[in-house]
Amino acid sequence: LSGFVSNILESSGCDCTLLVVFSVLLGLGRELDWIDERERKVGKSRSQVLESQVPCFFIFGDSLVDNGNNNGLITLARANYRPYGIDFPQGNSGRFTNGRTFVDALAQLLRFRNNIPPYARTRGRAILGGVNFASGAAGIRDETGNNLGDHITMNQQVSNFGNVVQQMGRFFRGDTEAMGSYLGKCIIYSGMGSNDYLNNYFMRDFYNTGSQFTAQAYANALIQDYSKQLTALYNLGARKVIVTGVGQVGCIPYELARYNGTTNRCNENINSAISLFNSGLRKLVERFNKGELQGANFVYLDSFQATSDLIANAQSYGFESIDKGCCGVGRNNGQVTCLPLQQACRDRSKYIFWDAFHPTEAANIVTARAAFSSKAYTYPMTIQQLAAL
Repeated sequence: LSGFVSNILESSGCDCTLLVVFSVLLGLGRELDWIDERERKVGKSRSQVLESQVPCFFIFGDSLVDNGNNNGLITLARANYRPYGIDFPQGNSGRFTNGRTFVDALAQLLRFRNNIPPYARTRGRAILGGVNFASGAAGIRDETGNNLGDHITMNQQVSNFGNVVQQMGRFFRGDTEAMGSYLGKCIIYSGMGSNDYLNNYFMRDFYNTGSQFTAQAYANALIQDYSKQLTALYNLGARKVIVTGVGQVGCIPYELARYNGTTNRCNENINSAISLFNSGLRKLVERFNKGELQGANFVYLDSFQATSDLIANAQSYGFESIDKGCCGVGRNNGQVTCLPLQQACRDRSKYIFWDAFHPTEAANIVTARAAFSSKAYTYPMTIQQLAAL
């Protein structure tokens, strides 16, 4: 255990970012009527998959949505140990939270019978319902997250999607038109960029991007790379795509534990740099929707504003702690993230943050409900409207 703590402290950072938490839908409550069935198993019939609002759901991202792809990797960015998963039916599956992630909640709202399974252990007909490619510590840039060990970069995740599309072709017996129509109805979720700041640009003792680029130049470089990656997904058949902005990383417990500012609660230097990326990402979505990627529909999810609103109105949702992890060590429970077998807080529903970096299941549920049916933080339409196209 002491070696594990030492490695974390040595790395000077950990995966992720604050996931968006939306401040709309007052009175909706904080619990979903969850279906506590086991995750989709290989061999599930195609008819069962098609009972959802869309035929499949493919997920790209980092530890905010990783559901076990890092379990077999040599990395500090792993969460397949207690108390992670303390409120999850299948226990410590590799999700970086106490229960369900944002995409687990979203899959429920899309009426999938089970959570979308991780790519690491999904083959056969199960791929027809979608796959989760996300990996803790992953970023848009290939070097992002190397300080934590192995992970699956966005470029690798796109390549893995290509492999899945190729495998899917067998079930359509080579009918590319039918498969294209099928993929065109699926929801694609991509949440990237957090680690490109947390575990790259602002980690000056490990990376040189902070001295190579101004904040604007770095944002531009990220958008240029991300544009190529999203275009690659389009070329593989993606047509209904959700892209999330980066949340207020400067306000997560990990950063608050290291911030000594007196004028602001959060580290606004980090938040300002992230805002430049988010602005560029929204403009990219507008370009794609105006015909640059013909026939595609992209939705931009404004994580940053949602984070700000949630913290400002936390009591409206029953949250009592807005700046401290439910599980962690040191100031704000953010100096070291949640350790193996550590005692977590008793009432997770009162906390926005589960650990130094990631939201609780309660926050993820609020987030998913808002993104699904409210236009407060989605542009130019809600996820529900995107699914219905």
